[in-house]
Parts: sequence; structure tokens; C-alpha cells
Amino acid sequence: MARKCFFSFHYKPDNWRVSQVRNIGTIEGNKPAKDNDWETVVGGGDKKIKEWISSQMKGRTCTVILAGSKTANRKWINHEIVESWNRGLGVLVIHIHNLKDVNGKQSSKGANPLFYITHIPTKKRLSSIAKSYDPPYKLSSNVYNHIAENIDYWIEEAIKIRKAYD
Repeated sequence: MARKCFFSFHYKPDNWRVSQVRNIGTIEGNKPAKDNDWETVVGGGDKKIKEWISSQMKGRTCTVILAGSKTANRKWINHEIVESWNRGLGVLVIHIHNLKDVNGKQSSKGANPLFYITHIPTKKRLSSIAKSYDPPYKLSSNVYNHIAENIDYWIEEAIKIRKAYD
């Protein structure tokens, strides 16, 4: 049975890389907002954005942060991580910088987004609790295959980690 996951990512630079991961097919993800829909959400201000994120997380068991070079410490990425953890969802990061974009380019590795979030009860950075994965390959097809082979396990592990903190 495919897990239902919420995907968190920086849209403009990484949407092509993200679509590759989403199309692996072993997980069921939330549908990305079309550009026009997203403009409507953003035009409604912070309240509308929070409502949209909340609605997208309903029925999900895990949040997968697909981290590119500029994903970490962005306002809405941080919000999605905190909201996910507070809802009891598993949380994990997959670095996607070595997947090719629409122009066939790779990017530099960005920071771990979990580093910027503090787990309040333990006062630890969430990066010391939840896991991040950086596929150990340079060739985009190898990175893709590594993610495809491991993502189910990573998601299950993230859910177990989160449950241990209930």
C-alpha cells in the first residue's frame, strides 16, 4: 500500500527535480498547486497559505522535504516542517541537488532544512532526531535510482521516529 505523503520543496528552482521524485510511483503525494492556483493562495496572505498547507496535509502520514540548494530556512518550508511534526507526521529530508533540472543542470547541495527547527521538548535541533538522505552519486540517473530503491524504507523509518516522540 502506498503511503500518502506531503511534499515540501522550494518551487521555482526545484519543481522539475521534485516531479521526478513524485513520479517514482511508490508513494501517493499531494497534488502541486498550479501556478494560477498558487497565485490565488499567495494573494490571500499568510492566513490563506497556512490554510492551504493545512488542507494539503490532511490524511498524510509523512512529510518529505525535497531539499535543493536554497530550500533550507525558508519561511514556508520551516512552517511545513513544524506543522508536520506537530500533527504527528513522519518527517525526512532527501537532498535532490544531483538530479537534473529541466535544462539538464545539477545544483550545489543545500543545507539540511531540519537544522533550522528546534524540537521544543528536548531543545535539540530536529536534524539530530529526524533523518536526511543525500544519495551518494553524482550521475542523475543513479541518484534517481537510489531514491526509488530507498524512499519507501526512508518514509517508514521517519514515521517510526516520529511515533517514538509521542
